[in-house]
Amino acid sequence: MSGAPDRDRAKTRPFLIAKDEAGSYRLTVRETRFNSQNFPVVTATMVDERFETATAARNYAKEKYGAVAGEFANK
Repeated sequence: MSGAPDRDRAKTRPFLIAKDEAGSYRLTVRETRFNSQNFPVVTATMVDERFETATAARNYAKEKYGAVAGEFANK
């Protein structure tokens, strides 16, 4: 370790789209920040709304949070 923070290794995409057990899609908004030792701390908040398609969840994130392409992860 060179002492330089390795932020690229720990970076997560801020929006996660996952299919739940009922077949709906859920959107999770994730925020990554770094503590004093440069360790990543991720806070994830699931949006209450359920979506019929992943595209609908993606469009919601674009409208509500200003998301852009490349900021989405699928599970």
